Amino acid sequence: MKLNALHNITDSLENTPKMPVLFVGHGSPMNAIEENEFVKGFRKVSTGIETPKAIVVVSAHWETQGTRVTAMEHPPTIHDFGGFPKELYEVQYPAPGMPQLAEEVKGLAHTTEVHLDDKWGLDHGAWSVIRHMYPRADIPVIQISLDYYKNPQEHYALAKELAQLRQKGILVVGSGNIVHNLRMVRWDKLNENYGYDWAHEANEKMKQWILEGNHAALMDFSKQGTAFNLSIPTPEHFLPLLYALALQDKKDDITLFNDEPLGGSLSMTSVKIG
Repeated sequence: MKLNALHNITDSLENTPKMPVLFVGHGSPMNAIEENEFVKGFRKVSTGIETPKAIVVVSAHWETQGTRVTAMEHPPTIHDFGGFPKELYEVQYPAPGMPQLAEEVKGLAHTTEVHLDDKWGLDHGAWSVIRHMYPRADIPVIQISLDYYKNPQEHYALAKELAQLRQKGILVVGSGNIVHNLRMVRWDKLNENYGYDWAHEANEKMKQWILEGNHAALMDFSKQGTAFNLSIPTPEHFLPLLYALALQDKKDDITLFNDEPLGGSLSMTSVKIG
């Protein structure tokens, strides 16, 4: 991309006071239609945030070869799950897209080629949370995919290149779960704040490093021992946290919310940066 074109894209949105960044533990798709402590947490955190011009979501549920960003005017609501009540499949979240913002993301990423996508939409990692924060669906939303060929350090580096979005009125949201092992879920305790010892151990260490700003240790999650290996058997639900942390600066306060385990091997722990 020519330098003057990049300059035009970067300047296409007006500067605003710096927006916060979120990582949300999205948990079960049923959170989209249930009334529980986590839904209340999503609503509460949004009340402390200036209404964004647009929202950028990095969801655990969009993995691709290469990095993609949704660039359509009207992203569809994707029901990317099975075995749930009919009521959940009837939910639509008709937020507009924002192709201009997709172009901005593409222009800001200079170490990674970002491809514009017109086929995905909003998966439940995005809409099951955002519909509680902004129920009118009147704020544009785009998604950035997770390239499953990138290592954690490369994801973190890509996210850092997007830091300017915080000065443009854009709310960046990483959506996953920092402890996420579905194979070991105690389904009989899925509605209880219950966690295995190893899940507690990993969750507490992760929170310590988040609050300390020890991003290097979090990027090296695969080298942190048995508790981490059990908590992060696959990386896609953890990586959105790194996208949020990469946008942190030294002046940002860190707040934890929805900090509860579920079903033994899940954590809803969420983070507000700034």
